[in-house]
Amino acid sequence: MYFIFEIKEGLLIAFRAIRANKMRSVLTTLGIVIGIVSVTLMATAIEGVNRAFEKSASAFGSKVLYIQKFPWVSGEDWWKYRNRKDLKVEFADYVTRQATLVDAVAPAVSTVKDARYGSRSVLNAWITGTTHAYQEASGTTIQEGRFFSQEESDGGRPVCGIGANVAEKLFPSVDPIGQTIKVGGYPYRVLTVFEKQGGLFGAFTSDNRIYVPIKSFMTQFGSHRDVTLNVRVAKNADIEDAKEELRGIMRKVRQLKPAQEDDFNINEQDLLTRVFGAITGIIAGVGFFITGLSLFVGGIGIMNIMYVSVTERTKEIGVRKAIGARRRTILFQFLVEAAIICLIGGIIGLMISYPLSLIADQVLPTAMPLSVVFIALLVSLLVGVVSGFLPAYRAAKMDPVDALRYE
Repeated sequence: MYFIFEIKEGLLIAFRAIRANKMRSVLTTLGIVIGIVSVTLMATAIEGVNRAFEKSASAFGSKVLYIQKFPWVSGEDWWKYRNRKDLKVEFADYVTRQATLVDAVAPAVSTVKDARYGSRSVLNAWITGTTHAYQEASGTTIQEGRFFSQEESDGGRPVCGIGANVAEKLFPSVDPIGQTIKVGGYPYRVLTVFEKQGGLFGAFTSDNRIYVPIKSFMTQFGSHRDVTLNVRVAKNADIEDAKEELRGIMRKVRQLKPAQEDDFNINEQDLLTRVFGAITGIIAGVGFFITGLSLFVGGIGIMNIMYVSVTERTKEIGVRKAIGARRRTILFQFLVEAAIICLIGGIIGLMISYPLSLIADQVLPTAMPLSVVFIALLVSLLVGVVSGFLPAYRAAKMDPVDALRYE
């Protein structure tokens, strides 16, 4: 009961002291406000970008492998990869026949063309030529209609599937299914609208793409293209085992000798996740170090103000000690005062950073989960306790006789 009374009394004294010095308290919290705004905006930006990345990376499929000429992260060896032989469309059939750990394989080639429907157009849309197996091999989800069949694919029929963004731009008020659009000047009938994927990699998802049979693509847009093999790993197969199997098949089809290194790459979503995680980790480290400096400066400011407060209230401390106040009671009183000042600064910082994060969301994806709010408040309290400890300890150590004689 006595401990609870001490807490209650400490809080009342702290609030009275803050109210008695409103202007000083406001100026004291300014450094904490700036620090919390900086830390919170940094955390919301990183959280938002991470969520957007996860959503984007999921578009590549967790069990989809991409056999390509280039690695997704090439470093300084770009020319070495550039000089590799191109992959061929026929490799897809070879992999399909040889592989035992995959469910579907689909070649894909791409180019950029304008797409039109009536007076509406999509400039520089990504046009992808592929086979009927693409929808299963890529893991994309159909929102409306159906993907083209094997007969339509093998026959090079003028049919297509379109992404969500293409559908929104060309058909804002019309059902796209069954309509005919011009792709690079050639007519194609829309069979499919894919579900919107969104995220950071819009150009690489289905959203901004138009899918046509690969045979008609080669005829109308050129056959000399860089081919990607999209491979869906079997449901119960281990992805590393599947990669090794595919590597062996590709080395055989490329006629590589045992001593020769691979002249192809097997890319996957996990590679993007690792690289992105390393980049965001560095950015977060630098960002939090810089924003931490502002909290450090704010903490120094609070420490100085608390020293001033202890000096001004020396006689009060002497009176309280003379009538029986314990050292821990005095220590707690000043720690609570510093912590409350910082907590108020943290709350004000959150009130400022939330609308700023909404504004920033128009340019860069942001997200402020409750965890960020709790961390911001916890950091505020921690800064208050650390900054106020030395002044509070000095107050608690005062001799009551010397304190009462202080002028």
